[in-house]
Amino acid sequence: MYLDEEERNVLEGKMGEGLATAMKILVAIGKAFNAEKMVKVGRAHISLSNQEGDLWFVEKLVKQGAICNIPATVNPAFDLKYFSNICNFNSTSEEIQMLQSTLVAYRDIGVIPTYNCTPYFENNVPRFKEVVAFAASGASCFVNSVYGARTNRESSQSALCAAITGKTPLYGLLLERNRKGTALVEVEAEIKSEYDYQLLGHCTPRKLNNEIPVFIGLSGEPKVEHLMNLSTQLNVHGVVPMFHIINITPEAGTLDDAFHGEQPREKIRITEEDIRKTREQISQGAGEIAFVVLGCPHLTIPQIQEVARLVKNKELKTELWIFTSSLNKELACRMGLEETINNAGGYIVGDSCVDQPIWDHLKGKVGLTESPKCAYYVARRNMKLLVRSIPECIEAAIRGKVEWQ
Repeated sequence: MYLDEEERNVLEGKMGEGLATAMKILVAIGKAFNAEKMVKVGRAHISLSNQEGDLWFVEKLVKQGAICNIPATVNPAFDLKYFSNICNFNSTSEEIQMLQSTLVAYRDIGVIPTYNCTPYFENNVPRFKEVVAFAASGASCFVNSVYGARTNRESSQSALCAAITGKTPLYGLLLERNRKGTALVEVEAEIKSEYDYQLLGHCTPRKLNNEIPVFIGLSGEPKVEHLMNLSTQLNVHGVVPMFHIINITPEAGTLDDAFHGEQPREKIRITEEDIRKTREQISQGAGEIAFVVLGCPHLTIPQIQEVARLVKNKELKTELWIFTSSLNKELACRMGLEETINNAGGYIVGDSCVDQPIWDHLKGKVGLTESPKCAYYVARRNMKLLVRSIPECIEAAIRGKVEWQ
């Protein structure tokens, strides 16, 4: 793999040990994928985790003097002070120490501490064709598909190394030829609501084998929430680095554009029966519930507005946790949305998510969520989640139980 003089100097340690370590990792990745050379990266997003291996890696780089040289945001953590004030969580001293050490290490290496799984809406918005290094499968899929930026599905470690060096190997989805659609997805089902897009994203990969889908047949113009949900759920049971929607996403003005003038390798249909079976699979169940969690990925302000409207002057019979960015939480406070939700008995949580070690009091209980990905996450934490639309989730939280039709 070709390296220019500056890159060779970095690799040889002439510009610091931390830079050299990061470059060694990126060069190894480049060689593994037969990359021709390195290219500049404009921004990065890192899948921060409160886990031992992740902490070891970032602390190693900090000790070696590494620091981010391009803007880099990070995934959710959790706010100990906030949770201490509103509920009795049962994190162990080791988990708390891991969190605190992680936040310090990422601060010291120079990330932008957004703690947000939808950074593409705020503080980290790439331009069309900008080369970036995004970890988090939903975020990388969104910026590739909706913005037309260029990123591979980075790991937390490779994204951090790109943020430190400002470089990444040129391979995969950074190359124009690899961004073409490979499968035509004819959507015959009626897909209109945010929840419909959750179901579409959940069921499509079951019919595809690691392809780049091109969707046709979707009615109307999808909202950003629809595209956010689709990007996220395509990567629960599948590996979908990007998608195209004809005349919606920027690289798919026509079918010919989307497929680069070639024929699709595969064609599938998504029928009403596919959507019905998917809904039954993830939503089946009825009876009393103990909690509702919303925001995987983080809810937008319009979604929080919808929740506030649904709970206004109501009293919840279950716990309600809404995950969003700290900016959206502040906006919800300014707009009176948080007060409305708090008055009903719910909470808006900034900078966190359900996949954190603070939910022991919900273990063994049944709850609801709007997100199939959320249900997938918490299964390992011994929580059972049924998946319904946001209005259905809120109705169940008010009644304390859920119906099945």
